[in-house]
Amino acid sequence: MLDGGFSLAAYRPLPIVSMSRFARKRRFPQRRDDDRPASARPSAAPRDTTRADDPARLQKVMARAGIGSRRHCETLIAEGRVEVDGRIVTELGTKVRADQQVRVDGAPLARTRLVYYLVNKPSGVVSTNFDPSGRPRVIDLLPPTHERLFTVGRLDMSSEGLILLTNDGELANHLAHPRYGVEKTYQVLVAGAPDRDMLTTLRDGVHLAEGLARVASVHVKKSLPKSTLLEIVLREGKNREIRRILAKVGHKVLRLKRTAIDGLRLGEIAPGEYRRLTGDEVRALRGHGRGASTKRPPGRRPRTNPRPVRDTAGSLPGRDKARGRRQAVADKVVAAPSVTKRAPRGRREQAWKGKRR
Repeated sequence: MLDGGFSLAAYRPLPIVSMSRFARKRRFPQRRDDDRPASARPSAAPRDTTRADDPARLQKVMARAGIGSRRHCETLIAEGRVEVDGRIVTELGTKVRADQQVRVDGAPLARTRLVYYLVNKPSGVVSTNFDPSGRPRVIDLLPPTHERLFTVGRLDMSSEGLILLTNDGELANHLAHPRYGVEKTYQVLVAGAPDRDMLTTLRDGVHLAEGLARVASVHVKKSLPKSTLLEIVLREGKNREIRRILAKVGHKVLRLKRTAIDGLRLGEIAPGEYRRLTGDEVRALRGHGRGASTKRPPGRRPRTNPRPVRDTAGSLPGRDKARGRRQAVADKVVAAPSVTKRAPRGRREQAWKGKRR
């Protein structure tokens, strides 16, 4: 009994449960994405793989031509204001070919042309096309156009540098989705002087909420009295990834600028200026996209040991050897001499005592 009238007997110690990480994995196995049902898997980045000569939904074709958003185009179709080859269409989801003539309120629909712009985004400009706050947008830096443009990937408001705008959804998907591993180069000014161990940590990976984030390469470009200029190459695009991983290792980002996407470099374009991509540049980016579509996903290693080839008899060459070894072991066990049966423990103790006497 203690001074305050409390008794130690009333307090029962809690059981201490210790479980290793291997036991936790056996008891609570993690489900892979492939084991989940299709409805529960994380959705991939939006993609648009429709070719120009493939049938496409009518509202999608109208949105590409600059009539408006897809929802607005669906409203026009439902109101009976759209004609396809002289016939009024009111059914949503109707597909049209490139050789069919589409009219909206009697005016022919303009042919969709693919355009590609390279913009040097300045700091303080947002990448989104719709901003309720009314902040300056990247798309406002371009001249007025009928095409429905969107950015390839994102740069946060404080970042600057190279960003692409296009209406080519297939190319945008290949360049922006992390599974294709397109390299993006950044120049990052950080506070302090990162050492060699910190750079190694960035290459090995830093744990974030979404998982492990690692850079493809990083090296010091210039050392200043109170800061350091780094060049970082990424093959993935998590939200504010560079700022977050550098904050994890104790270095604040003072300035971040994207200088290249794959082989396309920013060059001498002034902040806020733009230029059209040349045909060779577009073909080079498309070539990377086609090659990346057949490239194995990052993180999966190729098979190093080839599968054994079956012989003419239909059996595997290594299987017969294994069967022979097992049979030899079984023969030894059968042919082993019988072991003499030992006497019970009590008799052995009595015999031992008798010997001592």
